[in-house]
Amino acid sequence: MIRLLMIQPENREIRRFRRLQLNNFSQLTMPYLAAFVDERHYKITLADECCGRIPYRKPFDLVAITVSTPNAPHSYGIAERFRKAGAKIVMGGPHATLLPDEVEEHCDFLLAGEGEAAWPQFLEDFRRGSAQKLYAPSAPARLENLPAPRWDLLKRRRSMKGAIFATRGCPYRCRYCNLKQIYPDSFRTRPIEDVAAEIAAMPSRIFVFWDDNLFADKDYAKALFRAIAPLKRKWAAQATLRDCADDGLLALAKAAGCLYLFVGLESFSEKALGDAGKGINRVADYAPLVGKIHRHGIMIQAGIVFGFDSDTPGVFDATLDACEKLGIDGATASLLTPFPKTPIYWQLKSEGRLLSEDWSAYNSKTAVAYRPLNMSADELWRGYARFRRRFYSLGSFVRRMSASRTNVAVNLAINLGYRLSLEWGAGRKREQREQREQEWEQRERSVRRSGTSGAGAGTTGSDRAGAGRPEAESGAATVGTGGRGSGQGGP
Repeated sequence: MIRLLMIQPENREIRRFRRLQLNNFSQLTMPYLAAFVDERHYKITLADECCGRIPYRKPFDLVAITVSTPNAPHSYGIAERFRKAGAKIVMGGPHATLLPDEVEEHCDFLLAGEGEAAWPQFLEDFRRGSAQKLYAPSAPARLENLPAPRWDLLKRRRSMKGAIFATRGCPYRCRYCNLKQIYPDSFRTRPIEDVAAEIAAMPSRIFVFWDDNLFADKDYAKALFRAIAPLKRKWAAQATLRDCADDGLLALAKAAGCLYLFVGLESFSEKALGDAGKGINRVADYAPLVGKIHRHGIMIQAGIVFGFDSDTPGVFDATLDACEKLGIDGATASLLTPFPKTPIYWQLKSEGRLLSEDWSAYNSKTAVAYRPLNMSADELWRGYARFRRRFYSLGSFVRRMSASRTNVAVNLAINLGYRLSLEWGAGRKREQREQREQEWEQRERSVRRSGTSGAGAGTTGSDRAGAGRPEAESGAATVGTGGRGSGQGGP
């Protein structure tokens, strides 16, 4: 029996960021891939760092790790520990698909692209002792007769064990999104009866569609909602705002249990939408379409990105004002992140504006990875953080609810979760700042005792650049030199 450990990694910084948010649904990847494993030959252990620890002390023969870009350095560290213990490492996921040459240096086997065909084939080959170094399917995966995710292997609260996909792909080409570089350029759907049966078997009454754009094929979406309405579940999904103009689609979604939709507004500036390559959005359409969604009793979680080339320091207050006037129920604010191989990445790289290619900084939440055009990286970080604090303040909630008037009790719970997460994060930053101050004071005392100057042989280059000083606070949220101030999922 081969001892198999399957890891959904989550670095400590993002784990802390998400901890208290109430709408944290489980990642689907590893429970889904576990369903393809033949347990006659493999004994499976599933570890999701979002809600548990990795069992480093237990022996395993094979360790599988799904690698996203911001978790890449962390994943490499995990792999090294298990390799030293004698385990073989197989890696896959978005980053392995985008940068296979980099990732293969940290594993014994690599799966690039979709896993439905490659993963079962690899497992059979590994069992027989004939596994290849690289598996990269050339044809798009078929989405019929897929197994249901193994939620029973995941140690997590029952209410969040609910995630599914009904479609794969997106017809649009936003410049910051790497979906086109990860999946074949097609939009595919699963058989509706398969999706409905999987939802019926879920342990949770609340779930999320992890589709990139569930409304892209409206006829399919309508048929799906009719099929799942009798199941009496509650769910959330992601959709493009323009696809929400269909009243019949929204009515069917609501009747099928839709609580809220994640909608990528991205910006309230037409110039910024141009920077994003998101011509499908028109700011003039926001108010009527947001109002239409609310009238159907569906909440809106708006995706907002800060840091486009046309953004100035005034964008943060302007965005907050617009959100409050429209009654945006929740906001997932992100820092523009140049994920590998996206058009935005190639542009910034060619212009010499990338501050680092330390992928841990590419998480869209806690670091700025490039030099913005009309503000400093520090201004971008501080404006983004201030927007989040103000958006989830009590005053802003009241103003937004006076316009939304949609599912106020649920809205309150979700907004409170975000608020508590922000306050917990602020407390962690204070603790870290105090720790840095203590370390700096100890270093200064050590320098005085040795009789050397602060720039002498007893300090490192980063010390001389001010990276360890308490006043260099921006260094905690930025990347680069001199203290200048990411679809892979962001919270």
